Amino acid sequence: MIGNASERKRRRALGEHLTPSQVFQDYVLPALMPLRTHYRWVDMFAGAGDLIFPLLEQTPHEERTEFFREHIFLYDIQPEMVERCVQRAIQLGIPEQVARQNIRCQDTLAHYPTEILDSRLPVYHVTNPPYLYLGYIVKHPETQPYLHYFKGMNEGYQDLYQIALINDLRHNLPRMVYIIPTNFLFGFSNSNKIRDDFLPFYAIEKAIILEKDLFEYTGVHVAVCFFRRKTKPAREVQTFEGLKINHAVQSRLYRLSPAYHYRAGAEFEEFTTQFRASRPLRVEYYLYQSTVEQHPGEHRLCLVDANEFTGRDYRRFTAPVDEVLFSRVRANPLFVRTLDTGTADGRAGLYLIPEVFQADGIVITRSPYRTHPIHVFLEPTLPYEDVILLRDYFNLLLEHFRSRTDSEFLTTYKYSESAYTRKYLGLSQARALIETFPYCDISLAQREALREAVNERDAEKVIALLESFRNSGNLRLCL
Repeated sequence: MIGNASERKRRRALGEHLTPSQVFQDYVLPALMPLRTHYRWVDMFAGAGDLIFPLLEQTPHEERTEFFREHIFLYDIQPEMVERCVQRAIQLGIPEQVARQNIRCQDTLAHYPTEILDSRLPVYHVTNPPYLYLGYIVKHPETQPYLHYFKGMNEGYQDLYQIALINDLRHNLPRMVYIIPTNFLFGFSNSNKIRDDFLPFYAIEKAIILEKDLFEYTGVHVAVCFFRRKTKPAREVQTFEGLKINHAVQSRLYRLSPAYHYRAGAEFEEFTTQFRASRPLRVEYYLYQSTVEQHPGEHRLCLVDANEFTGRDYRRFTAPVDEVLFSRVRANPLFVRTLDTGTADGRAGLYLIPEVFQADGIVITRSPYRTHPIHVFLEPTLPYEDVILLRDYFNLLLEHFRSRTDSEFLTTYKYSESAYTRKYLGLSQARALIETFPYCDISLAQREALREAVNERDAEKVIALLESFRNSGNLRLCL
């Protein structure tokens, strides 16, 4: 175990995670073989050469030397990996002099190998680049020398793999296959800049998204992305076929919009932006112990302590409060569960405190944590039947977008082999969805039509109603 921990730390410091050869054999090689003689094949972060040598192995023995001389170029920053590739080439029949000419030790992040462009053949870069995000680099002395990669033209990028991508863009490479962290597709602030800069120039032809442990020394989940340079740069919506592999294999069409930084799974954000009510409900989170103490009185609230969980239950206690706080807490019986519990009936969403906890409120006695159950306060206060309507509306639409995007707009909490991957619902996302509930914008008749659609569990009908409400111009004051 000590050896594994040491090796994990060494790999992390290098950003190095060698590609399992089976990944290439299953998902990359079949697409490349028909193009074998059409490109100059390059890997600037070659490691053991697992992404390029299979092309040489598929070449007839008598043709290998000439094929290697013109078609294969490998680079790595580590001399031992370069030597490993040289010996592998020799074993495949390549003369040592030819092997050493095309397999070189070089820091390609800092010094791009422009000699690969000196050919009648276009370059196809197939690589598993180093992954190491800037936040980690800054905090660890052994990785701080890498900070120089992020200076000058590279300022603002957040990971070493992003430097590799932008270097290829600057040198006009026509096609690439990158095995990179899935945050390239699904990340927010850590990936917005690279997508905004890169995807106007490149189209994603397809992607294989691996939500399973792939590497021995890291839990990073990766996507195999096939990129093709566009004829003309354009900030436009991209669509591509993606194959997602976790506890099962599923295919789905991804749509990336420049309006949302080309982020996969942005359909939820697009909906909450487009359908935000003109006068949304105002949302506040958390009931603090300090607030309870500021309102002493004769009315007794039954509270659960979100900071004290023992066994299978939260600590419960009774607090004497005044009528103002008593009425406010009792009139706001909803809480948001931000984190999937791991069972189908414990999904993130809005729930009733009295039903789940047999209490009036959820109090923070120490520090608030986003993964705790969180008391929700709304303004204006809703009648109980409309609290139920909001709860059911919220959960119906949340599950609709989870199904539509395979929960990709949510943050992954923990991967597992269960029927779904546990996800975290951000408080800003919960607020945004509540703010689409058009309580103050619609008439009583429209509210009843909405209630009927929600009770029918028809999310598409609900969205169609929201569209009709927005276009009707029949707004009312919130009473």
